[in-house]
Amino acid sequence: MIITVTLNPAIDKIYWVDQLKMAQETQDEFLTRARSSDTSAGGKGVNISIFLSRLGVENVAMGFVGGDMGHVVVRDLRDEGVTTNFVWTNGETRTNVIVLERGHEYVPIFINEPGTPVSQEEITRFIRRYKRMLNRATWVILAGSLPLGIDADLYRVLAEMATEAGARVVISASGEALSRGLLASPYIAKPDIRETPVVDGIPLRTSSEIIDAGKKMVGAGTGIIIVSHEVTGDIAISANGVWEILTPEKSTEFKNLVGADDVLLGGVVHMLNKGETLEDALRFGMAAGTLSAESDKKICADITKIEKHMEAISIKKV
Repeated sequence: MIITVTLNPAIDKIYWVDQLKMAQETQDEFLTRARSSDTSAGGKGVNISIFLSRLGVENVAMGFVGGDMGHVVVRDLRDEGVTTNFVWTNGETRTNVIVLERGHEYVPIFINEPGTPVSQEEITRFIRRYKRMLNRATWVILAGSLPLGIDADLYRVLAEMATEAGARVVISASGEALSRGLLASPYIAKPDIRETPVVDGIPLRTSSEIIDAGKKMVGAGTGIIIVSHEVTGDIAISANGVWEILTPEKSTEFKNLVGADDVLLGGVVHMLNKGETLEDALRFGMAAGTLSAESDKKICADITKIEKHMEAISIKKV
């Protein structure tokens, strides 16, 4: 069984607009009309849970939820067949706004709320539940930002608990939460470099920087590092080598990048969980993430389309 942990889930509110107006002269310019919109449960681990469930993979979503938006997150997950085991807080689950402008969908505008604080009592309740769930877990995916009130060291603590219980650990995060989590030597780490392309003070902008930093992280104990280098390509680093994974699509063909990165990671975990090779897992993950990015809907999990699209994915060892 796979556990996803999203400590700071969200409601994703996506707007597609023809033109995002930035007022400079008159009040009339303030108005931007959306031609369509979509509202759904979000957060990295939540997206992965939904994707895995659509593939028929048993998984449990954990974390913190609160208020009316918390009920929406739980409802959406359960409608997708995901088992939920969240701790309810006194706050309100955050809402993230994403604006996709016609012709520029490959550069989405994200406005993410920080989330409401979580108390020490609520953290203690979560850890108690988490410890019980580890008895059944083969994989644990720790994903996304931390809500207010949580120490950045929590990912390290949760990762060490999972490893001790015999589960493989995946961390997808940024900043101090990722840096601390890497101390627990996870099986896979996927740095989130959307806000700041830096890990432990090391820049991750060019291919050579990513490879050098990845080798350093692998040398310190992490099994596999996956970094999204460009919209149409990723780089993976392990003790056995370095791979570039590329899709033939042009970035301008993408309609919705929200969640595509999470789908990619979920695809990799799914294939490794089945016992497939790392190269096939990377190819499957890239194919799934690409198809999601080409769809208006946030998560594509058509296994037939994904397997067919794997043939178009280029992966080479460098």
